[in-house]
Amino acid sequence: MSSNSIALRLSGMFTLVALLVFLLIGWALYQQVDKGLGLLPEAELDARYSVLESTVGRYGTPEHWVKINNKLKLLGEEDKRIRFWIVSGDPRYEYGNPTPQIRAFAEGSLGMRDMLLPGQPYPLKVLVSEFPAKDQRPPLRFMIAIDTETFHQTQHQLLIALIALAIIGVLMASALGYWVARIGLKPLIKLSHEAQRLAPPLRSGRLRLSPLPPELDQFVNAFNSTLERVEQAYSRLESFNADVAHELRSPLTNLIGQTQVALTRGRSAEHYFEVLQSNLEELERLRSIINDMLFLASADQGSKATKLTSTSLADEVATTLEYLDFILEDARVEVQVSGDARVRIEIAHLRRALINLLSNAVQHTEPGQVIEVRIDAGEHQVSIAVANPGSPIASEHLPRLFERFYRVDASRSNRGNNHGLGLAIVKAIALMHGGDVFVRSDHGMNTFGIHLPV
Repeated sequence: MSSNSIALRLSGMFTLVALLVFLLIGWALYQQVDKGLGLLPEAELDARYSVLESTVGRYGTPEHWVKINNKLKLLGEEDKRIRFWIVSGDPRYEYGNPTPQIRAFAEGSLGMRDMLLPGQPYPLKVLVSEFPAKDQRPPLRFMIAIDTETFHQTQHQLLIALIALAIIGVLMASALGYWVARIGLKPLIKLSHEAQRLAPPLRSGRLRLSPLPPELDQFVNAFNSTLERVEQAYSRLESFNADVAHELRSPLTNLIGQTQVALTRGRSAEHYFEVLQSNLEELERLRSIINDMLFLASADQGSKATKLTSTSLADEVATTLEYLDFILEDARVEVQVSGDARVRIEIAHLRRALINLLSNAVQHTEPGQVIEVRIDAGEHQVSIAVANPGSPIASEHLPRLFERFYRVDASRSNRGNNHGLGLAIVKAIALMHGGDVFVRSDHGMNTFGIHLPV
């Protein structure tokens, strides 16, 4: 039997096996991802509602209601998929200009439902809740909706990608089977034995076999290059795992400990409610850490800001302060803003950086003191500096304050929702816009800021 016929026969068997494997794995993967995507809209709505529930239910006067409307407007502008409606007997307490269809939908049952608006191909996933009357405010129905078009498109794209990958994989398997059969089994067996001696602790090991057929020699060179990249990635992954494990351990320990204590004996409904409330806070912290790490991972891959818009920095600072109004009020600190400049920037990223800088300043500012925000325009760059009065920071710590998870000491350690990634995200956003960050500690003021190119 000729070598060509053996190569073709092996190639055909590789093709059949690869086709079966790709079909099974692709079907299982699609089922799992499709199930997960179906739960994402509800999970996101629940998360949004948990944040807004106390804010909406707390106030019942028209003066406070204006702030709530502004906050809902800001949230809607930040994420165009999210929509809000408030239906009430008093027009002053309504939001979103509810149409007759919206009003009729709001009068239905509470909970999670689907609503199809005219002219839209996909339904909205809507969470309907009810708030009782408070002070001057009558009872109202609060609706938060998310557009499911993105999730349906993702499902469609996933199916296309799996089919394309299956076809490409089958073709590659067929070609590889033919290639392996052509070069012979003896050098391949030697190469396999050499590769089997490589283990994760021996990351510096490389394949060293000679002489080899030209095809396998190319493979060895490519494999060794891959090992070098894997070694570098492995080192980064070790550091990443250590940081993430350190940050996730505390909330997970709290969750497990509180739950175990609650289960030791019978408790009242109020106690279980308090435990669940505390667990929810820890889960929110875990989600925040994961989202921030995903954002930083994207930035590490070289992502750049693309949706640039010319905007006034003073206006964006004012908008951010309005968003943080309740936090500033609770902390009993004031913010003074000076200067202005116009730059081209991705507004959502800028607001996120400003929120992190201001939140960091508020956290380390005593009640009754003033935070200063200074905007300085130069010939080639614009700087936004957020300065707060506080204890001086040693000079050896200043260059590392924007590193993820870096801590100076216990007084500046992670507390509450702060998990050591806020300033790292600020630096990532600055780099995505071609800028940089800076920090100073002098004359009783600690200043953190970013430089943006003009």
